[in-house]
Amino acid sequence: MRPISRLPVILLLAALAVSCAAPLVSTGGRAGQLLQSDKPREQTQQAPEADLAELAAGNTAFAADLYRQLISAEDGNLFYSPYSISLALAMTYAGARGETQQQMAAALNFTLPPERLHPAFNAIAQQIASRAAEGGQGSDGEGFQLHVVNDLWGQQDYAFLPEYLDVISQYYGAGVRLVDFINNPGGSRQQINDYIAEKTEQRIQDLLPANSVTPDTRLILTNAIYFDAAWAYPFDAGSTRRDAFTLLDGTSVDVDMMTLPMASSLRYTAGDGYEAVELPYDNRSISMLLIVPDAGQFSDFEARLDAERLAGIVGALDTQKVHVVMPKFTFESAFSLADPLSALGMAPAFTSDADFSGINGRRDLYISDVMHKAFVKVDEAGTEAAAATAVVMNAAGMPMDEPVLLRVDRPFIFLIRDEPTNTILFLGRMLDPR
Repeated sequence: MRPISRLPVILLLAALAVSCAAPLVSTGGRAGQLLQSDKPREQTQQAPEADLAELAAGNTAFAADLYRQLISAEDGNLFYSPYSISLALAMTYAGARGETQQQMAAALNFTLPPERLHPAFNAIAQQIASRAAEGGQGSDGEGFQLHVVNDLWGQQDYAFLPEYLDVISQYYGAGVRLVDFINNPGGSRQQINDYIAEKTEQRIQDLLPANSVTPDTRLILTNAIYFDAAWAYPFDAGSTRRDAFTLLDGTSVDVDMMTLPMASSLRYTAGDGYEAVELPYDNRSISMLLIVPDAGQFSDFEARLDAERLAGIVGALDTQKVHVVMPKFTFESAFSLADPLSALGMAPAFTSDADFSGINGRRDLYISDVMHKAFVKVDEAGTEAAAATAVVMNAAGMPMDEPVLLRVDRPFIFLIRDEPTNTILFLGRMLDPR
């Protein structure tokens, strides 16, 4: 008998700053014919609060674990979406079996069994998506936007297990858009790239690089998170001035520094070797947390940053009058996640021993690479953020009387958090605002 060849599957995640969510399409058109389970997405199911808290804690632990892996290999500024990576890999995990499933769970800090994990992801995603209905402004003066969208792109006439399609539909709201990778891999790649570019307002270009889609490709999964928000307390553009920012090597550079027009009531804390302040966005459910290590202590601080320390910083925040001066910045990150994820314990998933038979009923899929791109823009009005991940699978503080002055004029760590679910949407470090 002819051996089963190992067919490449590409799963993509895009955590994006875009202006609208992409609805699923059930007929032909530019987005492709749709193959979907007849089980609709669960809209009313409420996972137990204990499950949501456990999943959020696991996602935070994964965010911190991945951060430490990335800083060991990446120089300079860093920005990525741990929530989006967790979400994309959760959809991949839905098709994992045996030891592959166990190893992925350990690496990703998935402590809930699958029958509780996927409903918990669904509940958190729906809570996050509901923030748009709470009102607020976007950084562009339009309404606040936050959407979560999932899609799969599959080879036409390829067999997907109904059970897998059920999970993807019920808990991630996704179906399979049918394309022809076999006869038109380049056109299929362009179609997906154009789709992602459209949903990111052109922030993410050419997510799938040349030659990443081949006639052996069978599946591409995309997830999009849209985020665009204005500050609750906007910085005064007229007060932005060139000022010094001290780099890790002790030298300084002149950058545009923003200033809040007056001391604001913000949640602030000062701990052992750091200061931290929370800057709320206009809808009040989501905020940016700035963690500013003391001068000369950044490297030591970030090397010891873990989920427990993050939780301690958040728990210590207390309302205080704070006068904030910080840099405005725009930058991108791009890197492979294959080595960091392997180091976290997922190495077998990148070999021919992997078992993703829950997707198609055969053990002919393994992950060959995981690529991630991210974009962030922080200015006087608010924040715009975008990220994209490609998973390529081949076959085989205490109150004070006076306002605190926090000058963020040295390297710092920043997080964008959904506070009600305690979910880290984005995480990064700023070493050089230029």
